[in-house]
Amino acid sequence: MKTRELGRTGIRVSPYCLGTRMSGQVGNPKHDDCVRIIHRALDSGIGFIDTADVYGPHGESDECAAVAR
Repeated sequence: MKTRELGRTGIRVSPYCLGTRMSGQVGNPKHDDCVRIIHRALDSGIGFIDTADVYGPHGESDECAAVAR
């Protein structure tokens, strides 16, 4: 997959990003599903995963991304 520079940081990222807003109780409460989706994205070449502590109670999207590593 081609990459792009992230602003002026010098960091190269994929042009696609996986948003994890719907991971956890807000959307899909099954952690196994969320981890599977993240792995599928990584296997497809997506290396830019958007997580935030406000995505679901208690930072669930961050937890799913951490487990997927």
